[in-house]
This record gives sequence, structure tokens and C-alpha cells, in this order.
Amino acid sequence: MKNLAIAALCLLLFGCSGPKEKTPEEIKQETADATAKVKENTKAVVDGVREGLKSDAPVDLNSASKDRLAALPGLTSEQADLIIASRPYKATSELVSRRILTSGEYEQIKSKVTVAK
Repeated sequence: MKNLAIAALCLLLFGCSGPKEKTPEEIKQETADATAKVKENTKAVVDGVREGLKSDAPVDLNSASKDRLAALPGLTSEQADLIIASRPYKATSELVSRRILTSGEYEQIKSKVTVAK
């Protein structure tokens, strides 16, 4: 009987307290945090879609980022750095004449690059 009374008392003290009610300020902060996260994720999706739409467009040797250049078939990060360091270009074929790429490497990407005028 004594054990039953102790168990009932423990249940009453610990089991009935339940989760703490959140203050309006805590709810407001959680909502703001969730909204910021959704906004950040939405921006990432939009940027991804935008990049995907550009993927079929030729890459401009005079303005493309290192990541965009390195994403071209067969190009390395080091070659992308050389392309950027050797800007500006008047023609895509300058990649070969300036000895940045071999003619074989250039053949792989020539239809995927351009030089804006």
C-alpha cells in the first residue's frame, strides 16, 4: 500500500506536469526562424533553377566564374584559374593560341564556350 501511495505521488508530481507552455515571444522567435529557413531554402532552389537554365547557354570566357568554367567537360580547376587570369579574350580559339588548353581539350568545349562582344 505504501508503494502504491509513493507511485501515485510520483505520477502526480512528474507525470502530470506535461510540456512547458511556450511564451508568445518564444513562438514568435520560432516562427521567425522557420520563415528565415524557408526563405533561405527557396533562394537556393531559385539559384539552382537559374543555373540549370543557363547550363545549355554557352559559357562566356570573359565573365564566367571559376566553378562554371571548371564544370566544362575535361577542364580542371587550375585551367579555370588560367582562363580567368588570361582575360580578356577576343575569340574562344585564344585558349589554344595562348597555350591554356591543348587543341584536343579545346575541341571538347568549343561548342560550349563563347566570348561576349
